Amino acid sequence: MAVLSGGCFWGVQAVYQHTRGVISATSGYSGGEAETAHYEMVGRGDTGHAESVKVVFDPSQITYGQVLMIFFSVAHNPTELDKQGPDWGPQYRSAVFFSSNDQKRIAQAYVAQLDAAKVYPQKIVTLVAPLKAFYPAEGYHQDYLKHHLDSPYIQINDLPKIAGLKKQFPQLYREY
Repeated sequence: MAVLSGGCFWGVQAVYQHTRGVISATSGYSGGEAETAHYEMVGRGDTGHAESVKVVFDPSQITYGQVLMIFFSVAHNPTELDKQGPDWGPQYRSAVFFSSNDQKRIAQAYVAQLDAAKVYPQKIVTLVAPLKAFYPAEGYHQDYLKHHLDSPYIQINDLPKIAGLKKQFPQLYREY
C-alpha cells in the first residue's frame, strides 16, 4: 500500500485506477486527525490533512518504486509547494506518506535521485512523512473522473495525466 498526495485527489486516483497491478485506489485524507477528515473542513486548509490517495497494489505486478515513478512523472508536479494547477493551499501539497522504513528509504532516495539528476528545473518539494492514518473521502469523491468526464476541470487537469501515463508507461497502462 502507498498513500500519496499530489493536489486534488480525483486525478491522482484516476491515474492509479489506470495502472496495471493496482488493486484499488481510494480518495481520502492524510496528515490530520479523524474528526477533521471531512471535505468541507479539509478545504479550509487548516486541518493538517492533504487530499490523498491510498493505492493498494500487487507487488508481483508493480513495485513500490514504480508506483512512485508514476507519481513523480505523471500524477502531479512535485515542484509546486502547497498547490497543483488551479488548486491552492496546504491540503493540495505534494507528499509521500510512508508506512514502513523501507518505504521511507525508497521515497527519500528517489527524491534525492530526481533532484541530483535535475529532472525538474526547480527543486522537488514533496514531503516524505510517516503515515499516521488514512481516512476515505466522501462517496461522491470516489471514481470522480469516471463519473464526470465532461467536466472542464477533469478535461483540463486530469485527463492529460491519464494520457501521460499511457504515453510514458505503456507497459503499466490499462483501461479502467
